[in-house]
Amino acid sequence: MSGDGRGVVGHAGARLLADLADATGLTSVLSLALAGLRQRQRGHDPGRIAAELAVMLADGGQATADLAVLCHQQTLFGPVVSDPTAWRLLAHLDDTALTDLRRARAQAREVAWAQHAETRGDLPQPTVAGQ
Repeated sequence: MSGDGRGVVGHAGARLLADLADATGLTSVLSLALAGLRQRQRGHDPGRIAAELAVMLADGGQATADLAVLCHQQTLFGPVVSDPTAWRLLAHLDDTALTDLRRARAQAREVAWAQHAETRGDLPQPTVAGQ
């Protein structure tokens, strides 16, 4: 970044969330969980779409149209799906797919905690009311 405003990136923290999803394997396990919903081999990966939706929500988005915030920063996020494409994925989610998504999220959470323990040597101890 420079004083003339070049190199300024809005929503850079959202890029970190996307990187975290990739580093913990969340994007990959979402892809496996939603593989049956992929309509075309050359089409968008449903797991990547789900990860982009999660990043959009964490960044304050409230509707699929809010993916435009990520789309308008292609240098930072790369190609992002359109809101109709995201909507088609959401329309195909049923109870089985939601269960598979929950299982995938739990699997990525285990990886994240294992990575934390590996780099820090322990797991954080929860504290409630000072205990």
